Amino acid sequence: MSFFADQSTKPKVIVVMPAYNAAKTLKITYEAIPHKVVDQIILVDDGSTDKTLDIARQLQLTVFVHTRNFGYGANQKTCYAEALKEEADIVVMLHPDYQYDPSLLPEIIAPIKAGDADIVLGSRFLAGNTLEQGMPWWKFIGNRFLTGLENWTLGLKLAEYHTGYRAYSRRALEQIPFSLNSDNFVFDQEILVQATHLGFRIKEVPVPTKYFPAASSASFADSVIYGLSILFLLGRFLLHKISLVEFRQFQSLHSRYRRVY
Repeated sequence: MSFFADQSTKPKVIVVMPAYNAAKTLKITYEAIPHKVVDQIILVDDGSTDKTLDIARQLQLTVFVHTRNFGYGANQKTCYAEALKEEADIVVMLHPDYQYDPSLLPEIIAPIKAGDADIVLGSRFLAGNTLEQGMPWWKFIGNRFLTGLENWTLGLKLAEYHTGYRAYSRRALEQIPFSLNSDNFVFDQEILVQATHLGFRIKEVPVPTKYFPAASSASFADSVIYGLSILFLLGRFLLHKISLVEFRQFQSLHSRYRRVY
C-alpha cells in the first residue's frame, strides 16, 4: 500500500534542474511545468557562462551555484542532496533544455505516489519512433546496444536506460550511495545499477522528446567515451556481483561490509 494512499497525506514533490548554459530554454521549460503538482523547483547551475542564473532568479527558483563546471553527475549530486534537505518525498529530475515534455510530470510521479515504484524513467522508446522524433542514427544504435547489454547484466527488460527525465522516491535517494558515483554523464547509469542491485522497483512511462539546436546534445566523441564508461561500470558491477571484488558504490548506505574498495 502506498504511503500516499491517504489523500490527506500529500507528498512533497520537488523538481530539480541540473543546468549548464540553459538560458535559451529555461523559461519555456519552467512555463510548461504543471505547477499545481509541484511544491518547489531547485536549479543547480554548473558554472554557466550565459544568462541561466539571471533567468532562474527572475523565475524565483531555488538556486544553487557551482563555482565552475564540475560535470553533469556532480550537478545531480547537489540536486538530490539539496532536495533531501528540503524534505522532498518525490524528486523529479527535469533537464531545463525543453527536450523532455514537462507537462507529463504527473504521469512520471504517479507510480511512486501509488506505491508501485521507487524510480520512474521517462522512456523515449515507449513513445514512438525515436528516429522520426529526430534522434541521430548513431545515438539510436548506441542506445539500443547499451540498453540490451544493461538489461542482460541486470536481468531487467527496460526500454531504455539513457533518459534524462526521472523521478525518485525519498527512500531510494536516502539508501543509494549516489555521492560515490561519477561526476560525469555515466552517473545516470550508475544510479540505476545501484538501484537494481539494492532491490528498488523501476517503472517506465512513455515520454516523447524534441531534438532541436538549443537542446543539449553530446557529440559523437563524447558519446563514445560515455559508452566505454558504461562498459567499465558493468564490468565493475559483475565483479561485485560474483563477490570477486566488493565496491562500496554498490552497497546500501545502511549496510556494512568488512572489505570494500
